[in-house]
Amino acid sequence: MLPATHRALDDARVTQAVYAKMFDYAMEMPLDVLAEIVRLGDNVARWDGYGLFFEVLRQRSRERSSRKGRPGYFGRLLDFPAEPPAPALKPAEQLLSLDIEEVASILEYGGEFSRHFEHFQQRPEQVELLRSITHAISEGQHLMAEAGTGVGKSFAYLIPAALWAITNGTRVVISTNTINLQDQLINKDIPDLQAALGLNLRAVVLKGRGNYLCPRQLEALRRRGPNTPEEMRVLAKIFVWLQGSATGDRGEINLNGPIEREVWSRLSAADDGCTAETCMKRTGGACPFYRIRAAAQSAHLIIVNHALLLADVATGNRVLPEYDYLIIDEAHHIESATTNALSFSVTHADIKRLLRELGGSKSGILGRILTITHATIPPSEYAALDRRIEQATDQAFQMESLIGTFFNTLDEFLFELREGREVGGYGQQERIVEATRTQPAWLQVEVAWEDTQALIRSLLKSLEQVAHTIVDISQAGFGEVEDLEDAYNNLTNVFRRVDEVFTNIEALVFEPQPERIYWAEVRPNGRGLTLQAAPLHIGPLMQEYLWHQKQSVILTSATLTAAGEFDYMRSRLAAEDAYEIALGSPFDYENSTLLYIPDNIPEPGDRFGHQRAIEQALIQLCRATNGRTLVLFTSYAQLKQTSHAIGPALADAGIVVYEQGEGASSTALLENFKSAEQAVLLGTRSFWEGVDVPGEALSVLVIVKLPFDVPSDPIIAARSETFDDPFQQYALPEAILRFRQGFGRLIRSETDRGVVVVLDKRVLTKRYGQLFITSLPPCTRRVGSLANLPREAVTWLNL
Repeated sequence: MLPATHRALDDARVTQAVYAKMFDYAMEMPLDVLAEIVRLGDNVARWDGYGLFFEVLRQRSRERSSRKGRPGYFGRLLDFPAEPPAPALKPAEQLLSLDIEEVASILEYGGEFSRHFEHFQQRPEQVELLRSITHAISEGQHLMAEAGTGVGKSFAYLIPAALWAITNGTRVVISTNTINLQDQLINKDIPDLQAALGLNLRAVVLKGRGNYLCPRQLEALRRRGPNTPEEMRVLAKIFVWLQGSATGDRGEINLNGPIEREVWSRLSAADDGCTAETCMKRTGGACPFYRIRAAAQSAHLIIVNHALLLADVATGNRVLPEYDYLIIDEAHHIESATTNALSFSVTHADIKRLLRELGGSKSGILGRILTITHATIPPSEYAALDRRIEQATDQAFQMESLIGTFFNTLDEFLFELREGREVGGYGQQERIVEATRTQPAWLQVEVAWEDTQALIRSLLKSLEQVAHTIVDISQAGFGEVEDLEDAYNNLTNVFRRVDEVFTNIEALVFEPQPERIYWAEVRPNGRGLTLQAAPLHIGPLMQEYLWHQKQSVILTSATLTAAGEFDYMRSRLAAEDAYEIALGSPFDYENSTLLYIPDNIPEPGDRFGHQRAIEQALIQLCRATNGRTLVLFTSYAQLKQTSHAIGPALADAGIVVYEQGEGASSTALLENFKSAEQAVLLGTRSFWEGVDVPGEALSVLVIVKLPFDVPSDPIIAARSETFDDPFQQYALPEAILRFRQGFGRLIRSETDRGVVVVLDKRVLTKRYGQLFITSLPPCTRRVGSLANLPREAVTWLNL
């Protein structure tokens, strides 16, 4: 890692190194791909990559092209090896139950796993979990299963899921929250399972449509040429990326910022017009989405993420094939993941980009429609189409002006609510509720939206008429079928997105749905306004589409209980009929983990005193333990303040401080922390879970504050209002679950040893504090002074 990366000289060196690497890579690219990038980039002003590719092409200009194929045929860059179709699943006429004892023996001494894995260890908790899951699947029951760290949950559900699917010719869907777990399942656990049991098991990872490249959309952009530097940048990235990958999966390409992601969305299979018949036929079977979907149809196990799971059923099963058996791992995340997937968000800039994409008589989608029909349809038909497009162009132009007025009016309303104060570094989130809509100043927002609303309705009607005209032209046999097909699909895609904007803003201003939460957000330091909406509950969705429709749904996680009970998660997920089982961890926490709680630290309510105590405690503790510490915060602002205070003192001791949000990804930060000899890692919400650092690299975990949600957050505030006692019934259980997740970052293997420090005295002084402590495994607990903390840690770690 280059030191002092923020200094100008080092920045220049980094830039030079990146440029040299890109140059070397381009020198090895197929010549025709390189030439195509230069050809397309030649017409795009301000594309910063043009000079590099042009220079490489100039140096290689005497080479002969390495590929064959007609110009404009992109299938060659998505050149999948021919594969015979997998055999279809054949459902058993009568379901055959699994023998629970026989399945359990696989994970016992003398079973297949003990014979296959050299260092196999039988874990009673894992066997018990496997028994419960096998019984639930065989009997068609729902189950909530909590299993502590180290149990080995994945094999406990993969074994019965695989055996059930193969035995009965059916499929089982497995949903996870993180990509890391998906990768572990598909690349490690499932291959190990196949090898140990000798199974002919088919498994695939299936993602949402927007994650897959659409070759048809890509070819359409290539033919017309990119209009903006962002389009060209994404196009070049895709060209380069496809030299080493034929999966078409967005996860393999680096997209920077919202504009590049928006360009990708237009090139993805999320388009409603991306159908199996259209895409597979026109791309010669090279459509990534429909290839993986076909593989999913014949797979025994389909691995998805939580965001796709309920979003798919809520939108009519556009991705997942039919299934009756579902296992949800990392189930404590299902509510937040589904909330995010079913949320809506839009800015003024988003709408302007959408209208630019639509274009007018001489640009964008509408302009292309006139171009492709000009010479192919009768003059009278063309004149009528031209008039409709001219009308839509005028309406789109007026809409751009009026939508700007609406956003400005809403911004002024929010300014008035905060009484003219600057937004500052925290931003402003304002729920739009009935009381908001009765304020006198809200009337101006309504008037501004009424003007915009009427125009959007007219624009949607005009776009509908243009779409009908394209269909009529195609049915009459005029024009190139593929061009008309693309134009129609692009137009209907924009229509759908404009309609989505209209529907959500209409609800926010005038007609809120009772099961939705609406708010406006001014970003920190006043940088733009965002309108947002999210579901109030996901329990009804779970009930309607999962609990009532599926034969067996199994939820599993290390944290499903709060204060030893499943009641909270059962209520949130409407899991009234699910059986439950809670299993501990095989780790010996009493001998491996010291939980230390200082009793003389100021409470968080004393902000200055608490902050000073945290800084001093961390400096003394980290010096004593030579770093090796993960510090978990609930506030990024506090993290930054702490980093600034402790960084110089720890640097003097040779200890590096890594902080979340300093530019590097969470993965990169974690890798740097693992590889450093003496380091401290400061993290916020995403580091409370998913961090896996076994061994001495992580020996101390510090929890700065109890992880309560911010009560003013619009989603938290709206959901709190649905409880009689919001703190006891909602805020407290949520905080306990997150606290348990944070605690679980420390001990990751049977040989780990470490110290957990809680710098929040409320666990000692508040009545609810004991619930946090008793929710943890039975480790060694000590209460003492801050001054004694370094000595206690050193003694426990044998330093």
